[in-house]
Amino acid sequence: MKKSSIVAAAIAVLFAGSLASCSNSQPSITPASSIAEGASLPIAYVNTDSLLANYNMAKDLNEELIKKTEDARASINSQAAALEKEVNEFQRKVQTNAFLNEQRAQSEANRLQNKKDQLDQLNYKLQNDLAQEQAQMNDRLIDTIQSVLKEYNAVKKFELILSNTMHDNILLDNPKYDITNELLEILNSRYAENK
Repeated sequence: MKKSSIVAAAIAVLFAGSLASCSNSQPSITPASSIAEGASLPIAYVNTDSLLANYNMAKDLNEELIKKTEDARASINSQAAALEKEVNEFQRKVQTNAFLNEQRAQSEANRLQNKKDQLDQLNYKLQNDLAQEQAQMNDRLIDTIQSVLKEYNAVKKFELILSNTMHDNILLDNPKYDITNELLEILNSRYAENK
């Protein structure tokens, strides 16, 4: 019994001593450079903005989408201008009592309203189609980049690859961890081969 109380007292003293030393000590900051001089961490990052701005496939897909958007807008604007002319002509006829009867004027007003509704539906459909096409293009870009990144990392063996967009995710970096240019070179050369 005496032996166990001595052991318990010794444990209590050690425990109290360790608590006191923990509460009095300040946390120390170890500089990363002291971890291993010249060692690299198994991480990397890709500047996504720069990658997409310089990746030829992204440029081509973006230009294609811009052209389709401009064509759709031009088509809608052309049809809207033609409809506006018809509406102006209708209003002129109403003001000059050119319609034989009110029923004929109402019929023409209904026709113009239906034409406007169809134009609105066409505009909505074109916008949806363009949004879906942009989503498909984005998926295609992401798939391509992810595929090349996996092959690249099979050789490089990074534990973590980050994406940095507009300096939003990485506040401070060492350029040696930036693999954007290497990845961009691979992506552009493969795109040129497949084009």
